[in-house]
Amino acid sequence: MSSKDKKLKVELKNYSHQAPVSEAKLPEGSVERMAPPQAPKLPPELEAKLKDIKDKLDKFKTKLLEKFEGYIVGIALLPPERPHPQKEGEQTAVEGSKGGEKKADKKEEKEEDKKINVLVLVDDTDSKKMTKDELYNKISTIVGEMAKETDARLNPQTVLLTDIWQSCFDGKSDMLRLIATGAPVHDLGMLGAIKIAEIHKTMVLQKFEKYIAAYVLMGSVPRGKATTTSDIDVWIIIDDTDVKKMTRAELKDKLRAIIASMALEAGDMTGIKNKLSCQVHILTDVWESLKEANPIVFTFLRDGVPFFDRGMFMPWKLMLKMGRIKPSKEAIDMFMNSGTQMIERVKFRLKDIGMEDLFYAVLTPSQAALMLYGIPPTTPRETPEKMREVFVKQEGLLEDEFVKILERTVAVHKDIEHGIKKELTGKEIDELLHDAEKYLKRIDRLFKQVGKKKEEESIVRLYEDVVTVIRDTLRLEGVEKVSEERLVELFEKELVHGGKVPTHHLRDLNEIVEAKKLFDKGKMTDTDLDKARRGSRELIQYLVEHMQRKRGRELERAKVRVKFGNKFGEVILMEKHAFIIHDLDAKEQQVSHAEILSNGSLGNLKESSFEELEKELAKAKFPSKVFIKEPVFERLKEIFGHDMEVLVTGY
Repeated sequence: MSSKDKKLKVELKNYSHQAPVSEAKLPEGSVERMAPPQAPKLPPELEAKLKDIKDKLDKFKTKLLEKFEGYIVGIALLPPERPHPQKEGEQTAVEGSKGGEKKADKKEEKEEDKKINVLVLVDDTDSKKMTKDELYNKISTIVGEMAKETDARLNPQTVLLTDIWQSCFDGKSDMLRLIATGAPVHDLGMLGAIKIAEIHKTMVLQKFEKYIAAYVLMGSVPRGKATTTSDIDVWIIIDDTDVKKMTRAELKDKLRAIIASMALEAGDMTGIKNKLSCQVHILTDVWESLKEANPIVFTFLRDGVPFFDRGMFMPWKLMLKMGRIKPSKEAIDMFMNSGTQMIERVKFRLKDIGMEDLFYAVLTPSQAALMLYGIPPTTPRETPEKMREVFVKQEGLLEDEFVKILERTVAVHKDIEHGIKKELTGKEIDELLHDAEKYLKRIDRLFKQVGKKKEEESIVRLYEDVVTVIRDTLRLEGVEKVSEERLVELFEKELVHGGKVPTHHLRDLNEIVEAKKLFDKGKMTDTDLDKARRGSRELIQYLVEHMQRKRGRELERAKVRVKFGNKFGEVILMEKHAFIIHDLDAKEQQVSHAEILSNGSLGNLKESSFEELEKELAKAKFPSKVFIKEPVFERLKEIFGHDMEVLVTGY
C-alpha cells in the first residue's frame, strides 16, 4: 500500500472524529474571520459608526443601480487594508526625529482607517457596444465620481466579471479571496456563489489537497446568469491513480459524503442559502469520458471555471478549444462552420489564395459529415469517392451532382498545386465560388439528415445498453434469466421494491422502454429521445456503481488478513483459487497465486502480479460464505511463519 493510499484511508476513517473545519485553525486572511459563532454586543459609539457606514453604502448603491442597473451584479463592503509590515532596519515613527514624522505616520494611519473599501462587480459578458477596456474605464470613472459625491471615505474597486474568470484561468485566486472576505451590500447572486464556492474549496483543499486534481465552478454562475435562488454547481476531480486498496465506487462514495458535509458547513458559515451542489468525479472516469466523447464532460471543459487546478483542467480546455479532442461535437462543428467562413474570405482575396480557400471550404464540411457518420477523417483524394460510396449509393441521402462539384474542386486544386494549371480565369473563379456555395447549402442539409439518422439509431444502442446492465445487476441478485417482456417487472420487484434502487430510476426505465416502442413504430420525437438519453445515463451509472459496491462487499468477505511479526499480509479466497499478498506495506509488493485444493488447503504458490489479480477480480465468483479449514491454517504457517496471527474481515 502506498504512503498516499494509507494517508487517505486514515483521513477518511478519522474525519468524523475530528473537529469541524469551522473550528480548525485556518490560514491568515481566510474564512476564519468571516464566520464568528455569534457577534458580541457592540458599544454605542461603534453601532453609530456602523449605521453611518450603512447609510452611506445604501446611498452609494442607489446611485449606482440607477445609472448602471443592467451591469452592476454585486456590491460588497471589504475589510480594512492591513498596514504593511515594517522591513528590518527601517526606523519607526517613534524612533524618528522629534515626533514630526510620528505625527505624520499617525495621521496617515488614521486616514487609512477612515477608508471604506467597496468592491463593485460589473457583468461585462453581454457587452457588445464597446470593448472591455472602454467599458471598464467608463464605469470605473463614473463609480469613482459617485463615491466622492457620496462620501470622501468611499474607496471603490471596480472589477469586471470576465477578469475574475480570467484570473482563475491564469491560476490566480486573489480576486476570489477578496470576494470571500467581503460583506454583500447588493448581490444578484454572483457574489454569494463565488464566496461559498471559494470557502468550500478552501475547506476541501485543507482536508484532501493531495487528492484534488481540480475544483471547477459550473452551471449558471460562470455564464453570468446566477440569481439569488440559483444552485451553485461545482465539479471536484479526485486523483485515484495512486489508490489501490478500495474500489473506485468506494473511494468516490466516501469522499462525496465528506465533501457534501463540508458544503453544508460552508453554507452555515456564510449564511448563503443557495444549494452548493458538489459533483465528485474520479480522474480515471473523466479520462474515459474524454475518450468516449461524452458531451457532459465537454460542457464541463467548455463552460467551467477552475477555482483550483493541478495542471489537468486548463490543458484539457485548451485542447478542446483547438479541436484536438476528437471525435467531438465541437470539433465537428469547427469543420462544418469553417466552410461558410472561408467562402466570405474568398470574395475579398486574390485568385490563387481564393482557390486554396475554396478547396478547404468544400473539403472540411465533407470530412465533417463523414466523421459524424462514424468514419475517420479521409484524405482529400479519398473524400469524394467516400462521399459517393456512403451517402449516394449506401444511404441514398445525397445526389451525385454534388459529389461531382467536390471532385472538380479537388481536381482544380491539385492541378494548381502541381503546376499543371498555371492560372484561373475570373469566370472559373465565379463558377467555382457559385458551386461551392451551392454545395455548402446541400451539405448543411445532409449534415442535419445524418445527425437525425444517428440520433434515431442511438435509441437502439441505448436500449441494448440498459437491458444488458439490468440483466447483469439482476444476475448478481440471483436472477439468472431475464426476458425483455419481464424486464421492467423484475427490475421493480427485485431492485426497487428490494430497496436497492431508488424509485425514480423505475420512471427512467419506463421512459427508455416507451421511447424504444415509439421508435419501432416510427413515432419517436426528439423530446422522447432526450428523455431516454437523460434517464439512461443516470440509470446506467447508478447500476454500475451498485454492482461495484456489491462486489466490493463480496471481496471483503473473501479476504483473510495475516499478521506476522510487525508485518501484514493478505489472502483473497475465490471459488477455486486464491491470491496471496505477502507484505501489504512493502514498496515492491510480492503477489502469489495458488489453487484451492479439495481438502480446503492451498496448492503450490506461483508468482503473480496485481495486474493478474485485477483481471481475476473483474470476472471472479466469490462464495456466499467463506469457511477456513485447518489445512489452510497449516499452509499459511508455511507461507508466513508459525508466529502468524489471522484476522478474518467481512463478517
